[in-house]
Amino acid sequence: MKFLKSTLILCALTLVFSCKNEKNNTDISEENDVVNSETTAMTTENSNIEVIPIEHATLILKTKSETIYVDPTGGAEAFEGNASPTLVLVTDIHGDHLSIETLQALDLKNATIIGPAAVTEKLPKDIAKTVVTINNDDSYNFNSVDITAIPMYNLRKEELDKHPKGRGNGYVLTINDERIYISGDTEDIPEMRNLENIDKAFVCMNLPYTMPVDSAADAVLEFKPNTVYPYHYRGADGLSDVDKFKEIVNNGDESIEVMLLDWY
Repeated sequence: MKFLKSTLILCALTLVFSCKNEKNNTDISEENDVVNSETTAMTTENSNIEVIPIEHATLILKTKSETIYVDPTGGAEAFEGNASPTLVLVTDIHGDHLSIETLQALDLKNATIIGPAAVTEKLPKDIAKTVVTINNDDSYNFNSVDITAIPMYNLRKEELDKHPKGRGNGYVLTINDERIYISGDTEDIPEMRNLENIDKAFVCMNLPYTMPVDSAADAVLEFKPNTVYPYHYRGADGLSDVDKFKEIVNNGDESIEVMLLDWY
């Protein structure tokens, strides 16, 4: 009887500790407001587009009919468990955007690669089913996806050589009336600030290569996307403060949803 009583007490204490531990883990997750990309493909309300962060500037957009890889890097292993791409978008020539080794490791036999001339001229022949060159302000239709190339460049004089205007592309995709902006490497340029009717925006923020958090937030508050995803935020001194970005944006316009995903 004494043994049974001790066993019951031990089980009760284990249950209490387990519940407390689960609550603490939940609190930590909510406090950091970061979604684990390994287990979750993010969709937002009224959207049929899944967002899968891979790392830094690399992501996947999935619809019912398309799997879109953006700036694929990290080798084929970075995309394990995901469908092969139907469309690949490359923004610029730097190694965190253009990885020919990764492209060669992926199954691109049914894929179209789209990029600016600076990118496509570097691609090996027959690397994919189709390679299409579009430059700033050009448009292209791929099945259900309308693609417009948007300028991306530095404004600060000391950084102009990093991303000169006209070399790389940001992109605006229109998919089933949903508009998605991918900034590429840019500062808060007029072309970004003048965007309209953007549903999802992927906005970079890392010094010295692109722009600081304050500039990114200020631009977002001007063009007012429905949802913004800070990405590409690893800089020379570590990761940018995306919590500060979220705070600035939400203090300026609480209707803009800021999604902090697990990029690193």
